[in-house]
Amino acid sequence: MGIGARVAEARSERGVTQAQLAGAVGMDRTALAKIESGSRRVAAVELVAIARELGRRVEWFVAEAPPALASYRRGTSGVAVQAIDTELDALVRDAEFVTLHCPELVAGQPETLPHPTTLEEAEELATTARGLLGLSSEQPAHDLSRLVACIGLLVFSEDLGEGADAGTVLLRRGGVALVNGHWRVGRRRLATAHELGHYLVADEFSLDWRVAAVEASGTEARLDRFARAVLLPREDLRARWQEWLTIPDESWRDAAVRAASHYETDMATLSRRLYEVDLIDRSRVDDIRRVQTKQADIVEKNLVVRDELAPVALPRAFEQAVLKLYRREVITSDRALGLLRGTFKESSLPTLPSGSEAEIWEVTS
Repeated sequence: MGIGARVAEARSERGVTQAQLAGAVGMDRTALAKIESGSRRVAAVELVAIARELGRRVEWFVAEAPPALASYRRGTSGVAVQAIDTELDALVRDAEFVTLHCPELVAGQPETLPHPTTLEEAEELATTARGLLGLSSEQPAHDLSRLVACIGLLVFSEDLGEGADAGTVLLRRGGVALVNGHWRVGRRRLATAHELGHYLVADEFSLDWRVAAVEASGTEARLDRFARAVLLPREDLRARWQEWLTIPDESWRDAAVRAASHYETDMATLSRRLYEVDLIDRSRVDDIRRVQTKQADIVEKNLVVRDELAPVALPRAFEQAVLKLYRREVITSDRALGLLRGTFKESSLPTLPSGSEAEIWEVTS
């Protein structure tokens, strides 16, 4: 796709006419029309102005999309690119740039695992995944985004509104996942676990609109099961559920509150998991789904409240790599701030040492 076609695509997604865009960047409409049709070249200063007005980075117009995203777009037959696709595009480019200059960002990537063909195989895949993450059979998957980064999956979170839950792109080394931070923490963590499944079976690209929100079928249903099994390991859940049910003066509701807090899941995910491992019957599923954890529960049960992947969230390893490149002066402060996606101010960046007189003379002589 040429630069002109990309300008037309970005303008259409922004919902502005040629006349509106041309006016905003101080250009004649016919000149913009020629750029979009490919009959006129665009000057660098014009492209910068267009990119700024359309909320895109210049490289989006001049560089080819990552192969997995390009393949997906061709398959949509012209359907408008959604917000998560646009953000994934930028994240993939950023991650590939940073790993090129700081390869230790992706220390290792596990061997590709087979797609689960049954629900029991999904459970087995979850057990394997938890082992790769260094989790024991009874250990909750707290700080999941940090754990998956250790095996090469970089998870970012941004508020994308009422859109997709998550998407993942496989890189040459490792992968990038974007989770919709618009949703609550339990749903964000479930989406992260689901994307981990796509990563482990080496799906080149995935875009998940509603992870476990409805009854899925085929591979997605099995990866839903995988995600729940990663977050709520079967045998540990069975043992703890029975323990929580026997606490004096507490009910099944209290057990549900304790379970959701311990495993950091939402009640919808918890209720489905309890049902699929035969700890509750169908009549109790909706009861637990409707449970809301109150402030009194948090205080009386001494629960720990975490807000993992609250937007904007970047993998700590990615942040460290960007700062390392800035310290090495591989990138400018503007580039560093762009890679850090607004989570840093310029004053928050490391202070770089001033060059010595000898260094200055060497550069200027």
